[in-house]
Amino acid sequence: MTTHQLVFLRRLGSSVGLWSVALTVILTGYELGFMGLISALGLLGLWEFYSMLDVKGLPNFKGIGMICGGLLNLGSFYYFSRVGPVGSYDFEIAALLFFMLVVFSRQMFQKTRDVSPLETMAYTVFGLLYVPWLFSFVTKIVYLVPRDAGGHVTGHLYVLWLVLVTKFSDMGAYVVGSLCGKHLLVPHISPKKTWEGFFGALLFSVAGACGLLSIIPDRLSFLRQVDALVLGLGLGFAAIVGDLAESIVKRSTGVKDSGSFLPGIGGALDLIDSILFTAPLLFFYLHFVRGL
Repeated sequence: MTTHQLVFLRRLGSSVGLWSVALTVILTGYELGFMGLISALGLLGLWEFYSMLDVKGLPNFKGIGMICGGLLNLGSFYYFSRVGPVGSYDFEIAALLFFMLVVFSRQMFQKTRDVSPLETMAYTVFGLLYVPWLFSFVTKIVYLVPRDAGGHVTGHLYVLWLVLVTKFSDMGAYVVGSLCGKHLLVPHISPKKTWEGFFGALLFSVAGACGLLSIIPDRLSFLRQVDALVLGLGLGFAAIVGDLAESIVKRSTGVKDSGSFLPGIGGALDLIDSILFTAPLLFFYLHFVRGL
């Protein structure tokens, strides 16, 4: 068996296993299962972010960051499910204040030298904002959409649509870029991404958004085809930005993958990097444009 075949089999096995778990949790609409899945991916991604900093020797309070990230995940589900994401601003401000107080308090027990204290606090807080806070918008989408007559959540189907459209974008970038990519997009960040792949990502994202909506329009009743068209372009662009954002982190820290959680794919952060940017975009579109 060749190396490429082995990598393909590992990637296939990881993808099948992951999608089996994710689809089971999402389609059942089981809120505790969803909380467990989102929390696990968010905390693994945060751990991998701090671990990449460790590889480069960049200072951070990993333990404090993980505790704060865990509290943010639990608080998000508890608060959003009872108050709703639209009224969550007080919670997010309180969480941000808590992050700052804890990180500054922790730094007080470290020696102050040069710019190390500022770097340590900046890297720690940035990790919290980059991974668990951005990922919490997935939770917000679940509770932004009104529950059905039986009191069951319906927003999980919008999350499923979001994930599939995001993955369509990734697929388009890979397929078109591999087949006809010639003009490099940002070689100083990612030497393999091309402009052809960029437009392929947008094309696949729009096609996926409109196609999926046409399959289950009654389950995504707050979206119309014109919304799918606009969101297809927006989510495709945001997915590319999210992928490149993690590439900046990886290139800055000198690592290839964020982790080895998923054989053939990489780490949890490699898996959710695009969703970190597409989820907030869908949330704000549903809130400000569709009036939810």
